[in-house]
Amino acid sequence: MKPEFSEAAKRELEELRTRYPTSKAVLLPALRIAEREFGGLSDEALVYVAGLLDLPPAHVHGVLTFYTHYRRAGTGKHRIMVCSTLPCALRGSEGVYDHLCRRLGVASGETTPDGLFTLEKVECLGACGTAPVVAWNDEYHENLTIDQVDALVNRARGA
Repeated sequence: MKPEFSEAAKRELEELRTRYPTSKAVLLPALRIAEREFGGLSDEALVYVAGLLDLPPAHVHGVLTFYTHYRRAGTGKHRIMVCSTLPCALRGSEGVYDHLCRRLGVASGETTPDGLFTLEKVECLGACGTAPVVAWNDEYHENLTIDQVDALVNRARGA
Protein backbone atom coordinates (compact mmCIF):
# COMPACT_ATOMS: atom_id res chain seq x y z
CA MET A 1 0.00 0.00 0.00
CA LYS A 2 1.35 3.39 -1.00
CA PRO A 3 1.96 5.66 2.01
CA GLU A 4 -0.02 8.86 2.33
CA PHE A 5 -0.22 11.44 5.09
CA SER A 6 -3.44 12.01 6.97
CA GLU A 7 -5.18 15.32 6.33
CA ALA A 8 -3.86 16.66 9.64
CA ALA A 9 -0.28 15.71 8.67
CA LYS A 10 -0.71 17.35 5.27
CA ARG A 11 -1.84 20.56 6.97
CA GLU A 12 1.10 20.37 9.36
CA LEU A 13 3.51 19.99 6.45
CA GLU A 14 1.95 22.93 4.60
CA GLU A 15 2.27 25.08 7.73
CA LEU A 16 5.94 24.10 7.99
CA ARG A 17 6.50 25.11 4.37
CA THR A 18 5.47 28.66 5.31
CA ARG A 19 8.17 28.81 7.99
CA TYR A 20 11.13 27.53 5.96
CA PRO A 21 12.73 29.12 2.89
CA THR A 22 13.29 25.91 0.86
CA SER A 23 12.02 22.34 0.58
CA LYS A 24 15.40 21.08 1.78
CA ALA A 25 14.93 23.06 4.97
CA VAL A 26 11.57 21.36 5.59
CA LEU A 27 13.00 17.86 5.14
CA LEU A 28 13.92 17.07 8.76
CA PRO A 29 10.53 17.95 10.23
CA ALA A 30 8.82 16.26 7.25
CA LEU A 31 10.69 13.05 8.05
CA ARG A 32 9.57 13.34 11.67
CA ILE A 33 5.95 13.65 10.48
CA ALA A 34 6.38 10.61 8.23
CA GLU A 35 7.97 8.65 11.07
CA ARG A 36 4.99 9.47 13.30
CA GLU A 37 2.41 8.79 10.58
CA PHE A 38 3.85 5.47 9.39
CA GLY A 39 5.47 4.15 12.57
CA GLY A 40 8.89 4.20 10.91
CA LEU A 41 10.54 5.29 7.70
CA SER A 42 10.33 2.72 4.91
CA ASP A 43 11.83 3.19 1.46
CA GLU A 44 8.30 3.90 0.19
CA ALA A 45 7.83 6.60 2.83
CA LEU A 46 11.12 8.22 1.78
CA VAL A 47 10.03 8.33 -1.86
CA TYR A 48 6.67 9.77 -0.76
CA VAL A 49 8.33 12.56 1.26
CA ALA A 50 10.74 13.25 -1.60
CA GLY A 51 7.76 13.69 -3.93
CA LEU A 52 5.96 16.00 -1.52
CA LEU A 53 9.02 18.21 -1.23
CA ASP A 54 10.13 17.89 -4.87
CA LEU A 55 13.50 16.50 -3.79
CA PRO A 56 15.45 13.58 -5.26
CA PRO A 57 14.81 10.36 -3.28
CA ALA A 58 18.58 9.86 -3.05
CA HIS A 59 18.89 13.18 -1.19
CA VAL A 60 16.18 12.17 1.28
CA HIS A 61 17.84 8.78 1.80
CA GLY A 62 21.20 10.46 2.38
CA VAL A 63 19.74 12.74 5.02
CA LEU A 64 17.98 9.84 6.74
CA THR A 65 21.11 7.71 6.89
CA PHE A 66 23.21 10.61 8.20
CA TYR A 67 21.04 11.16 11.28
CA THR A 68 20.70 8.35 13.82
CA HIS A 69 17.58 9.64 15.58
CA TYR A 70 15.06 8.59 12.92
CA ARG A 71 13.34 5.24 13.26
CA ARG A 72 13.39 3.02 10.18
CA ALA A 73 10.45 0.74 9.41
CA GLY A 74 10.96 -2.70 10.98
CA THR A 75 12.94 -1.35 13.91
CA GLY A 76 12.34 -3.32 17.09
CA LYS A 77 10.32 -2.05 20.03
CA HIS A 78 13.60 -1.28 21.80
CA ARG A 79 16.15 0.50 19.62
CA ILE A 80 19.57 0.23 21.22
CA MET A 81 22.26 2.53 19.84
CA VAL A 82 25.79 2.01 21.16
CA CYS A 83 28.17 4.93 20.67
CA SER A 84 31.37 3.84 18.94
CA THR A 85 33.40 7.05 18.78
CA LEU A 86 36.78 7.35 20.45
CA PRO A 87 35.79 8.55 23.95
CA CYS A 88 33.23 5.76 24.28
CA ALA A 89 35.60 3.20 22.75
CA LEU A 90 38.32 4.16 25.22
CA ARG A 91 35.87 3.64 28.09
CA GLY A 92 34.52 0.25 27.00
CA SER A 93 31.77 0.69 24.40
CA GLU A 94 33.16 -2.15 22.27
CA GLY A 95 32.74 -4.52 25.21
CA VAL A 96 29.18 -3.28 25.73
CA TYR A 97 28.42 -3.70 22.02
CA ASP A 98 30.00 -7.18 21.82
CA HIS A 99 28.09 -8.26 24.92
CA LEU A 100 24.79 -7.03 23.44
CA CYS A 101 25.52 -8.83 20.16
CA ARG A 102 26.04 -12.10 22.03
CA ARG A 103 23.15 -11.57 24.44
CA LEU A 104 20.63 -10.62 21.74
CA GLY A 105 22.03 -12.78 18.94
CA VAL A 106 22.20 -9.92 16.44
CA ALA A 107 24.76 -7.61 14.82
CA SER A 108 24.55 -3.91 14.10
CA GLY A 109 21.42 -2.99 12.17
CA GLU A 110 19.68 -6.27 12.93
CA THR A 111 16.46 -6.89 14.83
CA THR A 112 15.82 -9.89 17.04
CA PRO A 113 13.39 -12.44 15.56
CA ASP A 114 10.76 -11.51 18.18
CA GLY A 115 10.90 -7.85 17.04
CA LEU A 116 11.80 -6.71 20.53
CA PHE A 117 15.32 -5.33 20.00
CA THR A 118 17.24 -3.59 17.22
CA LEU A 119 20.94 -3.09 17.88
CA GLU A 120 22.93 -0.35 16.16
CA LYS A 121 26.52 0.79 16.42
CA VAL A 122 26.42 4.56 15.88
CA GLU A 123 28.69 7.55 15.81
CA CYS A 124 28.76 10.17 18.54
CA LEU A 125 25.75 10.44 20.82
CA GLY A 126 27.16 13.65 22.31
CA ALA A 127 27.81 12.45 25.85
CA CYS A 128 31.58 11.95 25.74
CA GLY A 129 32.08 12.94 29.37
CA THR A 130 29.90 10.08 30.57
CA ALA A 131 31.11 7.33 28.24
CA PRO A 132 30.32 4.61 27.44
CA VAL A 133 26.87 5.72 26.33
CA VAL A 134 23.91 3.83 24.93
CA ALA A 135 20.73 5.44 23.64
CA TRP A 136 17.83 3.11 24.43
CA ASN A 137 14.94 4.45 22.39
CA ASP A 138 14.98 8.09 23.50
CA GLU A 139 16.74 7.57 26.86
CA TYR A 140 20.47 7.93 27.34
CA HIS A 141 22.23 5.51 29.68
CA GLU A 142 25.67 6.73 30.64
CA ASN A 143 28.73 5.28 32.38
CA LEU A 144 27.35 1.86 31.49
CA THR A 145 28.62 -1.43 32.80
CA ILE A 146 27.79 -4.89 31.48
CA ASP A 147 25.63 -5.51 34.57
CA GLN A 148 23.61 -2.35 33.85
CA VAL A 149 23.16 -3.42 30.22
CA ASP A 150 21.92 -6.82 31.38
CA ALA A 151 19.46 -5.13 33.75
CA LEU A 152 18.09 -3.02 30.87
CA VAL A 153 17.64 -6.10 28.66
CA ASN A 154 15.99 -8.04 31.50
CA ARG A 155 13.62 -5.16 32.25
CA ALA A 156 12.66 -4.89 28.57
CA ARG A 157 11.95 -8.60 28.46
CA GLY A 158 9.85 -8.34 31.59
CA ALA A 159 12.21 -10.58 33.56
